[in-house]
Amino acid sequence: MEIGKLRRRLVLVVMGVGLLLITAEKCSCAAAASFKDCYTKCFVYCMIEPTETLCSCTTHCFKDCIFQGILFQQDADHSSDNLGFCKLGCAFSMCSGISTKHKPNGDKVDGCVGSCSTKCTKSYSSSP
Repeated sequence: MEIGKLRRRLVLVVMGVGLLLITAEKCSCAAAASFKDCYTKCFVYCMIEPTETLCSCTTHCFKDCIFQGILFQQDADHSSDNLGFCKLGCAFSMCSGISTKHKPNGDKVDGCVGSCSTKCTKSYSSSP
């Protein structure tokens, strides 16, 4: 009886450590990755989760990968925050239909989101 409890605890510990390693790898890759790499990896990981849908994965990955890129380019002022929100809105409206359940189409999404940079310039930012 005691051996059964020990096995269950061991399995839980191994699963917990595995989850931590996967999460750490996912976060470290996202911090240094291009938008295309970030989006593709994020989308694949997201679609593996049984509760996620195509729409929720696209939304989640746009948010994470667009703002990840903006944070590393951020100037001393806060206008890049507004640039990120503009790019996010542009990406939702123009690029969200590119990915399919079985193919993230990272190249096409990257090109589409990249075109949002020309639509969202710092002139859209509000003055403090």
